[in-house]
Amino acid sequence: MTMNARKTSWDMLMRRRIIAGAFVVLGLAASIPAASAKSATTQITWYGHAAFKVTTPSGKVVLLDPWITNPANKTGKQDLAAIKKADLILITHGHFDHVGDAAAIAKRTGAQLVAVEELSEAVVQFGGYPKAQATMATAGNMGGELTLLGGEVKVAFVPAVHSSGFAAPDNGEEHYAGNPVGFLVSVKGGPTIYDTGDTDMFSDMALIPKVHKVDVMLCCIGGRFTMGPDLAAQAVKLVKPAVVVPMHYGTFPLLSGTPAAFSSALKTGGVHSVMHVMRVHDSLSFIGHRLTR
Repeated sequence: MTMNARKTSWDMLMRRRIIAGAFVVLGLAASIPAASAKSATTQITWYGHAAFKVTTPSGKVVLLDPWITNPANKTGKQDLAAIKKADLILITHGHFDHVGDAAAIAKRTGAQLVAVEELSEAVVQFGGYPKAQATMATAGNMGGELTLLGGEVKVAFVPAVHSSGFAAPDNGEEHYAGNPVGFLVSVKGGPTIYDTGDTDMFSDMALIPKVHKVDVMLCCIGGRFTMGPDLAAQAVKLVKPAVVVPMHYGTFPLLSGTPAAFSSALKTGGVHSVMHVMRVHDSLSFIGHRLTR
């Protein structure tokens, strides 16, 4: 075989190997998006009233105002018994319908409490929350931000126009529980969630999107004790979330605000956020910052 023939054979062999390798790489690349998409999913599940579960891409569980056994949740007792994992419990203020089942869940799961310091102290001293799980490591106040769960979750404390007192379960005695707050929960590789807690609309909500672009706003609309549909629509206009989920309505007759009235107020106000009305046990899934269902 001549030198030129050997070179041609060698070139052809190398081309075949390069092409075969390219197919292998393309095959691997084709499998990566599906795996990444799956691992990057954040889920938000509603238990009724103001109780939500956030499941991060790595499977960490964050509970917000976990009154799982609220009247809107017909399977509340079963749902509470089924909660075997929780890493963080966030409580916006001391009222019973937001503290809810936090202590029972914490005792079973070891979940750390995220709240203002005075509320943490009250639920430990008078509500049975395990002291070792409610420390300064996860306490904060308005203007502060905590980096938690190895950096996968950040929690910023924002104002709420409401009240806060904690009634001891055994005798109903009222105890000081600090200021009410809302939470900005930023999930690494996932959405930023604004939980309003119980609040009225206030003009400084317009500052929130200057600090954090909000992907989903969990927005109280019930009225009487919080803003109703009209003011809630104005709040959404200030915050500019991509998605808004109405909450804290219909649990009691006095909470008369409805998603229909909220939807109408959003349209009248020219608000462009997409409203998703969740049923109890419904979940929203996000890949990165984008809602997928």
